[in-house]
Formats: sequence, structure tokens, C-alpha cells
Amino acid sequence: MISNQILQSTLDGLKAITRIDLCIIDTEGKALAATFQDMDNYATAALAFVESPADSQVFLGCQFFKVFDEHQLEYILLAKGDSDDVYMVGKIAAFQVQNLLVAYKERFDKDNFVKNLLLDNLLLVDIYNRAKKLHIDTDARRVVFIIETNREKDGNELEKARGILGSKSRDFVTAVDEKNIVIVKEVMENEGYEELNKTAEVILSQFSGDDMETHIAYGTIVSDIREVSRSYKEAKMALDVGRIFFEDHYIIAYATLGIGRLIYQLPIPLCKMFIKEIFGGRSPDEFDEETLVTINKFFENSLNVSETSRQLYIHRNTLVYRLDKLQKSTGLDLRVFEDAITFKIALMVVKYMKYMETLDY
Repeated sequence: MISNQILQSTLDGLKAITRIDLCIIDTEGKALAATFQDMDNYATAALAFVESPADSQVFLGCQFFKVFDEHQLEYILLAKGDSDDVYMVGKIAAFQVQNLLVAYKERFDKDNFVKNLLLDNLLLVDIYNRAKKLHIDTDARRVVFIIETNREKDGNELEKARGILGSKSRDFVTAVDEKNIVIVKEVMENEGYEELNKTAEVILSQFSGDDMETHIAYGTIVSDIREVSRSYKEAKMALDVGRIFFEDHYIIAYATLGIGRLIYQLPIPLCKMFIKEIFGGRSPDEFDEETLVTINKFFENSLNVSETSRQLYIHRNTLVYRLDKLQKSTGLDLRVFEDAITFKIALMVVKYMKYMETLDY
């Protein structure tokens, strides 16, 4: 249950303090972690010790100790050195590893609960019963963050996320798929979405690097544990909507998705009908690059002809000519607010349709 990396780190720390060499071997004789090189020489002795009734014994000049997890033998711990304190250090090390087993088992139970909570795999009565047994507050304010990176997720990234939140945190860090890290964060009464965005910025700064691109999305704050799955679904939607409509945003909140949230929930047949109704058999993204640049810049400048022409370095009459040409081909005059809205929504709908097509392949 405990990773070999954690076991190795624990033994290295103990040796640095005590100067006693330590080794952990599983019940099949395989060395999992050690502070010395010849640990394989003790595999046979460890297997013999597994079969013995003793909890500690001296073999080959080493102190052997059994480490149990609820009366089930889990590890054999070896301690060797010239000091008279080898036995005491070995007992301390065995006690430390046993406590790690308890801590990681508790974390596993909570992690399993949180995963099922996020995925809606629990009945309402089970949510409250299991939360009570695991000493998890059911009425705390919480929000779900999703961290998406372009690198394959591993245990180190989960530990990094836990390190950001702090060891005394009542937050949960888990993963429900191979792509993303999920944080269920407790939110204090005086905290709102401004503070959540600052938290997202801190996480982003820790995960971003030269070879890693990170996106973070979060849902709305919920006040009951049964609503955590809703915040998770909102964060997932925010990630998708961000990919479609906010490509340059690395942090995206569900509460700021705007019209993108509505378009994302439209059925594809309805989208196709809308595009056909407005443009006939033509798609608005089929215009030449010059026209598309003009349209996007016109929208950026709130339909202001003078400012758009200035930023495009063209004469005002040239811009008017382009808009007239577009009106003739589409029947929409972007200088008219209603037509501009229709065209803007159409561009977003086409983006959404293209994104959905990529998911089909």
C-alpha cells in the first residue's frame, strides 16, 4: 500500500539521524527499500524469519523485526550496524513503518470514498454514513478543482498537489482518471471566488514548467457533501468549454463561462439547423483570413468602426467596404447589434461543433 519511494525516504531519514543501516523486505523476500547495497543477501534469512513465531530475531549479524497491519504480517525490517543501539533503532523504525501503514490505509479509505462521491456512485444514505465513519464534515463549504497537464499523471504529481495544500489541510487530492488531478477543497466562510482564483494561480505556478502546460478549472462552491459531485461536473464542463472558447486561458471558472456554457449544452443537430438557417449551406469559418480577422477585430472593439480600422491599419472606408461585402454574402450587417450577436453566436456554435467532431474520432 505504501509506495517504495515513501519507504526509501523514511529509511534514508532514519539513517541520517541514527547512522544505522535499514532495509525493508516483503513477505516474499523482495527488498523494497534499503540504505545499503547487499540487501539481497538477506532474502533467504527474511523468508525463514517470516515462518518463525518470533516478532524479532538476530540473523547474520542483523536485527530482524516483523511489521504488522492489523495482525497481518506486511514487512520484514532489518537493522544493522556496530552500535549498541541497533535494536532500539530497529524497533523505532518498525514502529514508524507501522504508523505509515495505518496512515496510508486511512488515506486510501478516504480516497476511495471521495472518488465514489465525485462519480455519483453512492446512495444518499451511504454518503452520510461513510462520511461519519471517516470523520469527514458533511456541512463544510467545498469546491472542486481539476488540474489538467500535458504530461502523464503519476504519484509525484498527486504528492505535489498535497504539498501545496499543506499536511494539516482538510482538503482531498485524488484522481478519477488517467488525465487529471482532482482537489476537493474546503472553503472558509470568508472566502469567495476571488480567493479561489488566487488558489488556482498558486497551483498553476507550481505545476507549470518549460515542458508542462497546465490548465485548471473549478466549479461552484457547495455547502453540503452530497453536492460535491455537482461541483466536479461543473469543473469538468469548464475544462471543455475552456478548450473550445478560451484557448488562451489557463484558469477557467464555471461561473465565468457565459454564453459558452449554454452553447456547450446544445445538441449537435440543433446546431447544424441553426447554421443552415443563418448561412444556408455555408459555414461562417469558411471566409478568407482577411475577412475573419476583420470580423474578430470588429467584435473586440465593440462594433466601433473607427477604432477597428485604426487597429487594422486600414482606411475607414476600406473597413466599411469589407462589412458591406460580408452583408451581401450573408445577409447580416455586423454594424447592426442584432446581426452582430447572431454572427458571434454562429462563430461560437461552429467552434463547438468542430470540437465535438474531434471527440468522435
